Amino acid sequence: MSFERVIPKLLTWYELEKRELPWRDTLNPYYIWVSEIILQQTRVNQGLPYYFKFVDKFPKIYDLAVADEEEVLKIWQGLGYYSRARNMQKAANVVINDLDGKFPENFTSIKKLPGVGDYTAAAIASFAFEEPVPVVDGNVKRVFARFLGIHENIQSGKFQTAVFAHLLEVIPKRKPSIFNQAMMELGALVCTPKKPDCENCPIAEYCIAKSKNLQNELPVIIKKTKVQKRTIHYLFIKDKKQNCSIQKRPTNSIWGGLYEFPNFEKNSISFPYELLDIVEFKCDVEVKVPEKPLGMTTHKLSHQSINAILWFLEVEQIVENQSNKCVRITNLNNFPIHKLMLKFVDWIHE
Repeated sequence: MSFERVIPKLLTWYELEKRELPWRDTLNPYYIWVSEIILQQTRVNQGLPYYFKFVDKFPKIYDLAVADEEEVLKIWQGLGYYSRARNMQKAANVVINDLDGKFPENFTSIKKLPGVGDYTAAAIASFAFEEPVPVVDGNVKRVFARFLGIHENIQSGKFQTAVFAHLLEVIPKRKPSIFNQAMMELGALVCTPKKPDCENCPIAEYCIAKSKNLQNELPVIIKKTKVQKRTIHYLFIKDKKQNCSIQKRPTNSIWGGLYEFPNFEKNSISFPYELLDIVEFKCDVEVKVPEKPLGMTTHKLSHQSINAILWFLEVEQIVENQSNKCVRITNLNNFPIHKLMLKFVDWIHE
């Protein structure tokens, strides 16, 4: 069995049922690149507003290259996986400074850009330059596994390689972009993870999963991710002038380049006195250690579950130094901050 025999049905269905999305109406590799990076780990309806904000703020790749990193991270705020935004800016600088402003035009060259892997490179090469290279994302792998009745773990590199090799043989040389979009759209709209709409699938009559009633068993997904549990104590330090203390996270860490309150990791719900040494400040009276936290919340990431505790400490004066920034509480939202910090900021403003 091969996808080759169902390509005409698939393409006809796509032309009738496809969603109208802004990045499908352009051959500009920069816009296509932005959309593909945003849509990693993000649904279309969630990513669409970010796409418009991003291309409005940075309409050309040069604008992204010369922008301040904090400005880029602020636009990206809420999307998560912030290394994507930093890598985009690195890649933009490569295009502007090393490639004379000309975006690379083939799969192999595009993949050399920082932060660009097989999937993104294939998407740009196919959609912008009509290179016949398959785009293999989660939707495509799901369609592939069900259609051919494959019981292998779709998270494995072996499966990824097999999908790419198979589709590379059958992808139309003329308008390969339409085939790639159709495969992705079928997975997004019809061959969904749960309760696939087989009755409206254009290739259902040839699908092994449908014929054997295996839709709920396929694809096989075996996740090996071990979730790390952490307890992090954050300190909301406020002075008499309604300023507070924030610090910037290291670039090479989770939430790299974003701002947050001073913090300390300790597997305890009591106040960690080590927090008092993190930020340098002056006060005329002895600091009163809080008896109970201002608030507690749980924040889940793909590899971590964070028990976050917020403590309040009032001082006479906050001293700004290299690692500590003193800002007006009302201006906190002007800085790029991560989702966990956004929860704290909302509590404080309330």
